[in-house]
Amino acid sequence: MLHPVLKNTLAVAAGALLGMLVNMALITISPYIIPPPAGADLQTPEGLAAAMPLLQPQHFIMPWLAHALGSLAGAWLAARLAVYKKLLWAMLIGGFFLWGGIDMVRMLPTPAWFIAADLLGAYLPMSYLGWRLAD
Repeated sequence: MLHPVLKNTLAVAAGALLGMLVNMALITISPYIIPPPAGADLQTPEGLAAAMPLLQPQHFIMPWLAHALGSLAGAWLAARLAVYKKLLWAMLIGGFFLWGGIDMVRMLPTPAWFIAADLLGAYLPMSYLGWRLAD
């Protein structure tokens, strides 16, 4: 039987991994669901930054969903597998993804409305929901 500290550590690692996989899967399929503007290269950070003025609100739906559902899935798994302080570990996943979101908006000329929706609505609220769903 695993020590509770080790089990919680593995729960957080598994939650972070699942969250990243969900995030990347949604980002990967995004151009097939909502095609980018003609001539936009969204495959590189430089191309994404250059294409940002061409993007319309619908182009931000999938990134928001990727951030929200990645946080939700990761927090759910961490809380489900953790032995104790399940809310703490779920919110740690949200904090981890929030940190990545803050880093991303610092690198890209993202519209203010998306920054607010993403940073305030995707990471911590969805991690809290993941914790609630894990009970």
